[in-house]
Amino acid sequence: MPIYEYRCSQCQRVNSFLILKETPLDSLQCKGCGSQDLSRVLSKFAYHKSEASRIDEYDPNKRHGSEFYKDTRNIGLHAQNRMKELGVDLGSQFDAVVDKARSGELIDI
Repeated sequence: MPIYEYRCSQCQRVNSFLILKETPLDSLQCKGCGSQDLSRVLSKFAYHKSEASRIDEYDPNKRHGSEFYKDTRNIGLHAQNRMKELGVDLGSQFDAVVDKARSGELIDI
């Protein structure tokens, strides 16, 4: 969706505008003070990593902060990475166990 953000030079407010076609900057104005002295800012964005890329990027020797352990997607990541390094495929049953652990379900082993 073409939402662009501009910072007002007068009041420093960041304004979001939905722009569906070529719009001249001088037609936009700050929603706070009405100034037209705006400059474009880079909006925050997010992207999704695939499970394969998460396993590839995982470094078992790196110390992880508390945020790493709060993310349930990281449960089983070490085991998955190690099995990949060893060339061992534990099959869909192992994947099912990891998925259950990530969802908080009790696991019968």
